[in-house]
Amino acid sequence: MALVSQEPILFDCSIRENIIYGLDPKTVTEDRIYQAAKLANIEKFVTNLPAGYETRVGEKGTQLSGGQKQRIAIARALIRNPKILLLDEATSALDTESESVVQQALDRASEGRTCIIIAHRLSTVVNADCIAVVKDGVILEKGTHSQLMAMRGAYFNLSQRQIKHPASN
Repeated sequence: MALVSQEPILFDCSIRENIIYGLDPKTVTEDRIYQAAKLANIEKFVTNLPAGYETRVGEKGTQLSGGQKQRIAIARALIRNPKILLLDEATSALDTESESVVQQALDRASEGRTCIIIAHRLSTVVNADCIAVVKDGVILEKGTHSQLMAMRGAYFNLSQRQIKHPASN
């Protein structure tokens, strides 16, 4: 199991070291690092940096944007090849452009594994196989995006509010 949280923790070391953090460096091949980076949608941005994967991210990742930090956290999760991927508000702190790039990475990351996604932004869960609308610890509705929209219940109402007030997602 692996977790990608709303505010990922990065360490003051290289991008490579952040991706493999917690693993034995001797057991991780370069190919595995590149594959995780590709799935997390950071390969292009990293290879365009002067020091590439050896670029230091700064304390708590201060040298990177929110989207870049989030994608490194996704690569860190994916390099472990987890059967279950837990995404806790993984796109909520991002601007629309960063959210789109991170969402593409999450879509790729979810292939072939079980993903549990906790999100307020419906755009994060719209492609999920099963969406549960939870309020006060109780499941109000459950189904696909299309099924929930057709019910015109809580999920539908949330989607209408997010269309009218996208900044408050």
